[in-house]
Amino acid sequence: MSQPTKETMLTYIEESPSVIRKNVKRSKELTATLVNEYLEKNYRNIWIVASGSSFNGSHCARYFVRKHLKTEVKVVTPFTFIHQENDFTEDDFVFVVSQSGYSTNAIEALDVIKSKGRKAIGVTMDLTSDFKDYADLMVDYGIGYESVGYVTKGVTGFALYLMLFAIEAALVKGIMTTEEAESLKAVIERTADVHEKVQEQTKKFYQDNFLLLTSMDKVYTCGLGAGYGVALEGALKIGETVQIPSQPLESEEYLHGPSLQIDPRLTVFMIDTGLARKRINDIYNANKIGTFHNFLITTNKEYENDPQALVVDTDIQSDLLPLCYLPFFQYIAHQVTEDTHRWPKHPAYDKHDKLVASKTANYESRVEH
Repeated sequence: MSQPTKETMLTYIEESPSVIRKNVKRSKELTATLVNEYLEKNYRNIWIVASGSSFNGSHCARYFVRKHLKTEVKVVTPFTFIHQENDFTEDDFVFVVSQSGYSTNAIEALDVIKSKGRKAIGVTMDLTSDFKDYADLMVDYGIGYESVGYVTKGVTGFALYLMLFAIEAALVKGIMTTEEAESLKAVIERTADVHEKVQEQTKKFYQDNFLLLTSMDKVYTCGLGAGYGVALEGALKIGETVQIPSQPLESEEYLHGPSLQIDPRLTVFMIDTGLARKRINDIYNANKIGTFHNFLITTNKEYENDPQALVVDTDIQSDLLPLCYLPFFQYIAHQVTEDTHRWPKHPAYDKHDKLVASKTANYESRVEH
């Protein structure tokens, strides 16, 4: 009898487009719980308390939510929220995100919200997780279970959820017409097709740049606006899988210190979503002088003949491009780790994790690395 195929990051990268299509179609139903909570008062701001890929997914969607819901969106890590920035008021809609539902810092953040007399709202992919014992209200953002700890479908699905939440809330508040909402959802649904194309493009890109990508030593991922969310997630994925120093930066901040490190070993990924395109492209071109490990993801067709640029053929707007760009970094992180045999961690990691665990004890039985 053949053994069942083990799920990997690739499994969930490949499932992401179907999640996009399915969740766009059930947008109103999917977001109803959070939308109803948001509409109970005339909130002026939204606070998202999140860490890791949940933090990154929040930044992937932040500019879309700000634009279409016409509200400020603050993304704060649980540790900072617990110990310093928890001065939210009645004007602020606050919720905590933990994709797994087992993050100890997210659980503590829920307790802080309760201590201030507010409803503790927990957003997660797993309604049976430990989150349920601490949240007053549980919200499922609709991607199903992801057994691999290096979440891929989860971050794409969460960014999508926030975007759909913004559309449905804006529709009810009268900020957006039905026609505008349906048009936006149709564009979001098209990102699923682009996601699939980017998966295939990235496979070829990886083979064309195999030696450069499998010899990465230290990495900067640089983006602006929604592209900064992609930079955050790209750096996290490369760092936690390939196990090399990997830092996200706002594109221009790369020039204010980090570029001093440029030499042939430095790896820089520039993320071009169309914002400040000339400046970002200029930085990419300048990097060619100092490093071989210089890459660009863009929709700019001027780079179609550049082997170190992945050109995404789409007219989808800048603040939706994270849904298209994320698989580029997810695939590279997975495949470099696979081909260089870097999945095992140093023996000290397990001891370190036991001393300062970031997940509850119940988490280990749910996730396989």
